[in-house]
Amino acid sequence: MLLATKSAESAGGGYRMKSKESTDPKRVWAARAFTFVEDFVYLGLGLLLSGGSIFLLISGLINFGQHLIAGSLAANIVPILDRILLILLVVELLYTVQVSFREHSVTPEPFLLVGLIAAIRRVLVLTAELAQVHQHTDEVFRRFVVELVVLTFMIVALVVSLVLLRKRGVDAVAERAT
Repeated sequence: MLLATKSAESAGGGYRMKSKESTDPKRVWAARAFTFVEDFVYLGLGLLLSGGSIFLLISGLINFGQHLIAGSLAANIVPILDRILLILLVVELLYTVQVSFREHSVTPEPFLLVGLIAAIRRVLVLTAELAQVHQHTDEVFRRFVVELVVLTFMIVALVVSLVLLRKRGVDAVAERAT
């Protein structure tokens, strides 16, 4: 357990963390209880996401087969693409839950990947929907452009964040090796 202690020698008068195991059995029991609850919740979330992704995959395959047999695949490609990207998003969320369950810590990379997939999904669906709209009014086009610009900036920000976090991880490993 980490305890915050007032640092007398620090110029800022701040707190520093020092490692000290608690011998109080109530604290140990409470920490184990919270860990059990956390594991139980992560397990439930994992099961829900697994079931949801399997359901989405099966129904997507059925829809794909129906549209392929009916010859209407080209007209229904946008909903199929949307379904595929939604499945990918749910699987990435499942991975995030798995990492959190396994390591008992929250890391930003999986969340950034989920955001990146969601933004790319929206860009693809948005552009495909605009291509299917027969009447392009100025208002519809203006909303499309604004949403596309916002999504583009969001995608760039998420990619830059991922690159910086991965670079930080490589640098941290290199520092530990020396």
